[in-house]
Amino acid sequence: MVEKGNHGRKEEVISREYTINLHKRLHGCTFKKKAPNAIKEIRKFAQKAMGTTDVRVDVKLNKHIWSRGIRSVPRRIRVRIARKRNDDEDAKEELYSLVTVAEIPEGGLKGLGTQVIEEEE
Repeated sequence: MVEKGNHGRKEEVISREYTINLHKRLHGCTFKKKAPNAIKEIRKFAQKAMGTTDVRVDVKLNKHIWSRGIRSVPRRIRVRIARKRNDDEDAKEELYSLVTVAEIPEGGLKGLGTQVIEEEE
């Protein structure tokens, strides 16, 4: 049964792995703004995929984006987005998304789709 006024609300805690094509999202972007815009695009992608406005980017993901400098951002990146419960009492939202970098398999990113990750808790 669907509650009234709560149609698109995603309540459950879940983790998924996505491949984000940064190349198409940063096409035509000024060189000196590529890495900061890549982080913004990852945030936007996570907001849309998980339905939360609170998106937290992991330090390792930030370092991976910036690893080749401000201009040479990786074309594609494999990320794990986990929707988690907010433990703060004064939090505006009850859920937030944590974006971390996922390990890339030997075969590369070709043919990898979205994968749901089972949490071991």
